[in-house]
Amino acid sequence: MRLVTLVFCLIAIICHADTSTTEKAMPTQIAPLAHQVYFWLKNPDSKEDQAKLIEGIKTLAAIPQIKGLHIGVPASTEKRDVVDNSYSASELLFFDNAADEHAYQIHPIHQAFVDNYSHLWSKVVVYDSVSVK
Repeated sequence: MRLVTLVFCLIAIICHADTSTTEKAMPTQIAPLAHQVYFWLKNPDSKEDQAKLIEGIKTLAAIPQIKGLHIGVPASTEKRDVVDNSYSASELLFFDNAADEHAYQIHPIHQAFVDNYSHLWSKVVVYDSVSVK
């Protein structure tokens, strides 16, 4: 009976293991600098352009200074005057400090992202913030 229980436990652990490598997992202790980027596509109704942009954002995960990466699209939440869901895609990156965020900005992978995907967007808005203690 113990062997059967052990086998089921091992199967459960293996089945729930995350093997994704395209996005960095959100850290359990969030790094103090958040870099939020919102993209508006030139062709906002194009699912193909949105997919290409998201593909490009995923390449940023390989930059070592990034401690966490969340890629998103507008949520179907309640419409309120304070909610702006007019953007096409967003990224939320976490860094340990401003020096790491700067290293990200000049990193060849980030530069390639801008070079290869900027033709897709008409507008980009960035919000950087640091944690308060």
